[in-house]
Amino acid sequence: MTAHIETVRIALLEAALPHVAFDGWTEATFEAAIRDSDVEPSVARSVCPRGALDLAIAYHKAGDAAMVAAYKRADTGSLKIREKVTLGVRLRIEAITDREAVRRGTTLFALQQNAADGAQLVWGTADTIWTTIGDTSNDVNWYTKRAILSGVYGSTVLFWLGDDSEGAKATWEFLDRRIENVMQIEKVKAQVNGNPIAKRLLTVPNMLLSQIKAPAMMPPADLPGQFTNPER
Repeated sequence: MTAHIETVRIALLEAALPHVAFDGWTEATFEAAIRDSDVEPSVARSVCPRGALDLAIAYHKAGDAAMVAAYKRADTGSLKIREKVTLGVRLRIEAITDREAVRRGTTLFALQQNAADGAQLVWGTADTIWTTIGDTSNDVNWYTKRAILSGVYGSTVLFWLGDDSEGAKATWEFLDRRIENVMQIEKVKAQVNGNPIAKRLLTVPNMLLSQIKAPAMMPPADLPGQFTNPER
């Protein structure tokens, strides 16, 4: 049953993409996708109850899957963490098959009623990148890594949408600068943790933060993570 649903969704998505550049991720595009894919309207509505919005979400997630496949094919054995993260973001952007579909998607997810879906997708991409490169953090760092990378990915995509340099050279230079900024933050954190006075001042905050755990390995929930009561 699940396979059938995915097959229908893929058929609708492929039929929708040629229309997105003209009509965006709209009801007109969804109706055109139904018509061009020969999928029964009732079936299409059951698979994508929110119409084009569900197709836009499917398109984004397909890009995540393509990134994972490309990363697994790459030779990453000698890469440092920083280089792996950079590669993951780059492969995710290179997995985009239709720039206009992404441009229209940014407009769609900027709408107030769709903002939560958009934020969840960007977070999901950051999580997928970290998971793919082998992140094993299971405390508050699980969240901070994904929050920071969400910002890096989102800003890099927006830059890429306006980049007309050959081979997107300017985008990759922008990405390198953003990653460098993140590394500077990590250096400052290390310096603070290495300072005896600062370490004592942060004893209580660090104790509280240590109780925050990464999500259990289970199907994603709307609010991932858990807080463990230290008194238990």
